[in-house]
Amino acid sequence: MSDYSDQAGDAAARSMMDNLYWWGIPSLFRAEIADNPADLDIALVGVPHSTGNGTTERDQHLGPRAVRHVSANMRRAHMRYGFYPLETGRIGDIGDVPLPEANNNEACIKDITNFFRQIDAAGARPVSIGGDHSITGGILRAISGPDSRLTNGGKVALLHLDAHTDTFESLDHFLGAKDSAAHWASYLVHEGHVDASRSLQIGLRGNTRRLDWLEPSHRLGYEVITMEDYRQMAFQDVVAKIREVIGDMPVYITFDLDCLDPAVAPAVSNIEPGVAGFGIDEAIGLVQAVKGLNVIGGDVVCLMPTKDSPNNITAMVAASVAYEILSQIAWYKHAE
Repeated sequence: MSDYSDQAGDAAARSMMDNLYWWGIPSLFRAEIADNPADLDIALVGVPHSTGNGTTERDQHLGPRAVRHVSANMRRAHMRYGFYPLETGRIGDIGDVPLPEANNNEACIKDITNFFRQIDAAGARPVSIGGDHSITGGILRAISGPDSRLTNGGKVALLHLDAHTDTFESLDHFLGAKDSAAHWASYLVHEGHVDASRSLQIGLRGNTRRLDWLEPSHRLGYEVITMEDYRQMAFQDVVAKIREVIGDMPVYITFDLDCLDPAVAPAVSNIEPGVAGFGIDEAIGLVQAVKGLNVIGGDVVCLMPTKDSPNNITAMVAASVAYEILSQIAWYKHAE
């Protein structure tokens, strides 16, 4: 019996049960499972892909299942905004992108693009759980650029929170991957999907391979705020810079969990423990910098469930960030 409302007796009891992540059939944020994005305002998607970052840790394809497991715990009121994001419109979990050639990165990126083209055509705004960071390239090839409904044929601005630039253009990658986690932020600019001059890369840090590691991002036109820069700025000045650079562009949020400090999110691929990363409150505040802007979608990437703690802390952090991205879209739709 799946309908427990009669036994529970009232809406408060049902709400409590819906927040017990270990109970019932898991979907992202306990949203309804949907077959067709045409029925949705916000489409929740799993992208279980890990061959775009195969030179380091694998198992990122297990991320969507791990977040589904814990995400019912995020089914709550948004206290800062004073509303219920999951009650603002039609929000559903449409499952995982089918990836029948899972070890072929180039084929997978094409499959991801084709899947998200259906979402774009429906006018639904996707919030995705990866998967490694190569998925962002496949997603944005579908929902931004000349044929996109969500951007009206225009480019998108990125709010890119990450420890790494992902703007390499000639880095050799595992199994010959070209559309990899290291390249997406570059090729999307060259292909006309991302307007780098209206996009920001924030939180870049780590033990870099070369002293000129930021040169590709600067050459492409990204506004770069390294972690060192961030620590020297007032937080409200960072927020003001985000809003100034993005302006009235449609915006996509891509959140690599390695931008967080390893003490906050230990189960992350390409972990950077040598320089402190964001705390969760800082990261959530940066996502909230785009409140009221036209957020067309977002993703959370690079979760490594096989390295998580027994209480699933990194998966819970990933769910919290994804919920915040969803909340920005829901707030924009709520205010329309």
